[in-house]
Amino acid sequence: MAMQDRKALLENMRTELRERVQRYKDHQQRINGALDKDLEEQATQALNDEVVDRLEDEATLELLQIDRALARIEEQVGDHCEECGDRIAPNRLKALPYTTCCTDCASI
Repeated sequence: MAMQDRKALLENMRTELRERVQRYKDHQQRINGALDKDLEEQATQALNDEVVDRLEDEATLELLQIDRALARIEEQVGDHCEECGDRIAPNRLKALPYTTCCTDCASI
Protein backbone atom coordinates (compact mmCIF):
# COMPACT_ATOMS: atom_id res chain seq x y z
CA MET A 1 0.00 0.00 0.00
CA ALA A 2 1.42 3.36 -1.02
CA MET A 3 2.14 5.78 1.80
CA GLN A 4 -0.39 8.35 0.53
CA ASP A 5 -3.08 5.65 0.27
CA ARG A 6 -2.32 4.54 3.82
CA LYS A 7 -2.44 8.15 5.02
CA ALA A 8 -5.86 8.66 3.38
CA LEU A 9 -7.14 5.42 4.90
CA LEU A 10 -5.92 6.44 8.35
CA GLU A 11 -7.50 9.89 8.03
CA ASN A 12 -10.83 8.28 7.10
CA MET A 13 -10.54 5.88 10.03
CA ARG A 14 -9.78 8.80 12.35
CA THR A 15 -12.86 10.71 11.16
CA GLU A 16 -15.10 7.68 11.67
CA LEU A 17 -13.66 7.00 15.13
CA ARG A 18 -14.07 10.62 16.21
CA GLU A 19 -17.74 10.45 15.19
CA ARG A 20 -18.15 7.17 17.06
CA VAL A 21 -16.52 8.58 20.21
CA GLN A 22 -18.87 11.57 20.03
CA ARG A 23 -21.87 9.22 19.83
CA TYR A 24 -20.56 7.39 22.91
CA LYS A 25 -20.19 10.69 24.77
CA ASP A 26 -23.70 11.72 23.71
CA HIS A 27 -25.02 8.43 25.03
CA GLN A 28 -23.27 8.95 28.35
CA GLN A 29 -24.73 12.44 28.67
CA ARG A 30 -28.20 11.10 27.88
CA ILE A 31 -28.75 13.49 25.01
CA ASN A 32 -31.53 11.19 23.88
CA GLY A 33 -33.32 11.35 27.23
CA ALA A 34 -32.98 10.49 30.91
CA LEU A 35 -32.98 7.04 32.43
CA ASP A 36 -36.22 5.13 32.25
CA LYS A 37 -38.44 5.23 35.36
CA ASP A 38 -38.73 1.43 35.40
CA LEU A 39 -36.04 -0.01 37.72
CA GLU A 40 -35.49 -3.06 35.54
CA GLU A 41 -34.96 -0.86 32.52
CA GLN A 42 -32.59 1.35 34.54
CA ALA A 43 -30.49 -1.73 35.37
CA THR A 44 -30.31 -2.63 31.69
CA GLN A 45 -29.34 0.92 30.80
CA ALA A 46 -26.62 0.90 33.48
CA LEU A 47 -25.15 -2.29 32.02
CA ASN A 48 -25.29 -0.75 28.56
CA ASP A 49 -23.44 2.29 29.92
CA GLU A 50 -20.58 0.05 31.06
CA VAL A 51 -20.32 -1.46 27.60
CA VAL A 52 -20.39 1.98 25.99
CA ASP A 53 -17.64 3.15 28.36
CA ARG A 54 -15.41 0.26 27.29
CA LEU A 55 -16.15 0.86 23.62
CA GLU A 56 -15.26 4.52 24.04
CA ASP A 57 -11.98 3.61 25.75
CA GLU A 58 -11.08 1.23 22.91
CA ALA A 59 -11.98 3.79 20.24
CA THR A 60 -9.94 6.46 22.04
CA LEU A 61 -6.93 4.15 22.19
CA GLU A 62 -7.29 3.37 18.49
CA LEU A 63 -7.45 7.12 17.77
CA LEU A 64 -4.17 7.61 19.61
CA GLN A 65 -2.59 4.83 17.55
CA ILE A 66 -3.87 6.37 14.33
CA ASP A 67 -2.56 9.80 15.30
CA ARG A 68 0.84 8.26 16.07
CA ALA A 69 0.92 6.44 12.72
CA LEU A 70 -0.05 9.64 10.87
CA ALA A 71 2.69 11.59 12.67
CA ARG A 72 5.22 8.94 11.64
CA ILE A 73 4.04 9.18 8.03
CA GLU A 74 4.56 12.95 8.15
CA GLU A 75 8.08 12.30 9.49
CA GLN A 76 8.72 10.01 6.48
CA VAL A 77 9.26 6.97 8.73
CA GLY A 78 5.73 5.54 8.64
CA ASP A 79 6.72 2.21 7.12
CA HIS A 80 9.63 1.56 9.49
CA CYS A 81 9.35 -0.14 12.87
CA GLU A 82 9.72 2.36 15.69
CA GLU A 83 11.51 -0.30 17.78
CA CYS A 84 14.12 -1.83 15.45
CA GLY A 85 13.98 0.45 12.39
CA ASP A 86 13.32 -2.37 9.92
CA ARG A 87 10.63 -1.98 7.29
CA ILE A 88 7.18 -3.11 8.37
CA ALA A 89 5.86 -5.80 6.04
CA PRO A 90 3.32 -4.44 3.53
CA ASN A 91 0.84 -7.20 4.47
CA ARG A 92 1.02 -6.10 8.11
CA LEU A 93 0.40 -2.47 7.16
CA LYS A 94 -2.51 -3.54 4.99
CA ALA A 95 -4.06 -5.57 7.82
CA LEU A 96 -3.28 -3.06 10.57
CA PRO A 97 -2.72 0.35 8.94
CA TYR A 98 -2.00 2.13 12.23
CA THR A 99 0.74 -0.23 13.36
CA THR A 100 4.11 1.30 14.16
CA CYS A 101 5.96 -1.97 14.85
CA CYS A 102 7.04 -4.90 12.74
CA THR A 103 5.68 -8.35 13.54
CA ASP A 104 8.83 -9.38 15.41
CA CYS A 105 8.84 -6.35 17.71
CA ALA A 106 5.07 -6.49 18.26
CA SER A 107 5.34 -10.06 19.55
CA ILE A 108 7.91 -9.16 22.21
